[in-house]
Amino acid sequence: MSFHGDLPELAAAVLQPGFVGTSAPDWVRRWLGQGLGGVALFARNVESPAQVAALTAQLRAEYPDVIVAIDEEAGDVTRFESRSGSSRPGNLALGAIDDAELTEAVARDLGRDLADAGITLDYAPDADVNNNPANPVIGVRAFGAEPGLVARHTAAFIRGLQESGVAGCAKHFPGHGDTAVDSHHDVPLIAKSAAELEACELVPFRSAIAAGAKVVMTGHLLVPAYDAELPATLSSKILTGLLREELGFQGLIVTDGIEMQGVRRRYGLAGAGVRALAAGVDAICVGGDNADEETAIELRDAIVAAVRSGELPEERLRDAVARVRRLARWTTERQTRTGARAIADAAAGNEVAVLSGRGSAVGFAAARKAIKVTVAGDRAVLPVTGVPHVVEFAPPRNIAIGSETPWGLGAPLADLLPGTTSRRLTADDLAGLPDAAEPVLAGAAERPLVLVVRDVHRHPWIATTLSRVLELRPDAIVVEMGIPETILGGVHIATHGATRALGQAAAEIIAGVDVPEPAPQPVAA
Repeated sequence: MSFHGDLPELAAAVLQPGFVGTSAPDWVRRWLGQGLGGVALFARNVESPAQVAALTAQLRAEYPDVIVAIDEEAGDVTRFESRSGSSRPGNLALGAIDDAELTEAVARDLGRDLADAGITLDYAPDADVNNNPANPVIGVRAFGAEPGLVARHTAAFIRGLQESGVAGCAKHFPGHGDTAVDSHHDVPLIAKSAAELEACELVPFRSAIAAGAKVVMTGHLLVPAYDAELPATLSSKILTGLLREELGFQGLIVTDGIEMQGVRRRYGLAGAGVRALAAGVDAICVGGDNADEETAIELRDAIVAAVRSGELPEERLRDAVARVRRLARWTTERQTRTGARAIADAAAGNEVAVLSGRGSAVGFAAARKAIKVTVAGDRAVLPVTGVPHVVEFAPPRNIAIGSETPWGLGAPLADLLPGTTSRRLTADDLAGLPDAAEPVLAGAAERPLVLVVRDVHRHPWIATTLSRVLELRPDAIVVEMGIPETILGGVHIATHGATRALGQAAAEIIAGVDVPEPAPQPVAA
């Protein structure tokens, strides 16, 4: 094995580390001059579109072809609008509407906003088929539970993003939908036969590849039908044999966060990174709490040492770097003129006119189409008369959803119906009470009562409390902002997600507000 002096630069090229702060740290800027291929942005890096554009301009001043990625699903998982909540509906809502052209329009609109801010890769869409309602980490992030539906919307989302010059990324290969384990914490087992996987989990990924997806993200999943020993991120049978050779994907393969326990617990951070590259990965995403130079050094040095020891073939590393640079060139060439202008404006200190404070017009319009109202018997109490009281039941947070991201109906209803009151309850708030309905009903009196839940089918404490409250207040309106697996109450509103846009749409229905249709959106040339 030759000891080439460019190995540290090559090792840096395959990293996509996160970092802390709303401007580029010194270590990131220094690394960009030493071969770093990309960075990953999260909520901690985002204050406003103008600030992000200034940040990406800083990065490009060091390396013009840097890949700037963001984990923006435009749904419950949002980084670009993490402080306000997404002004778009999210995947489950788009799947519920089932209009592929609308999904493409929403993704195109998102792509324009990301491109205007200088972002070139979006770790989206989620291509998982969420056919296990108990799934704790995917849920509303998926377009649905039927592979054909998920496939056509995955392809539409990718087309929309890439028309705007932002690379799309289908995740989490080969499919994270049929699991009750979160790969942030442990290794989920997908106990299906190869034929079952072919008929379900792989369908959206085939569709994504056919649509020209530039990137596929691995899942930290044990899939014995393909590899009984190694999780997909570390499996050459899955990444090279299945994804490359059988499915014919020739784009960039990126890991899910390499710091996640699904791979880190057993193999360590550096060990997982080296094994992923050897298996066929081209880029390593490093997010989470490991957003520092020490982590980047650990990974880079481990890659270099693995090449020198023969554990990682140098040819494999060079192939990965070539794919990274190929994607970087594509994004540079395809980035929209408005995106280029925004970066230039930010570098010059000018204000960037992207994503108004009110958010995406096409996103809000799509959200309104996703709302489904079910009324049992003659309980037609919509819109409400009077000022409502809102009680939001807050289950444990899905770790993929930022703790800073707001959700619920209290705020949007208060804007439409001044005087609306609200409170939020957790399982701890109700534990041990002789009657859990008491704190729910406190403050409601005879006013309209709105009960807001997320995935009531997964949380017995919510289901039990809800049933008790509905015995006492059968006129209460139940709003499900997760998967509408269980329909309770005389009036049930399913939003298919908890984004700001969906909360606003549900509030408009409850308040009886008519909203005019927006003007048609122009199609990208």
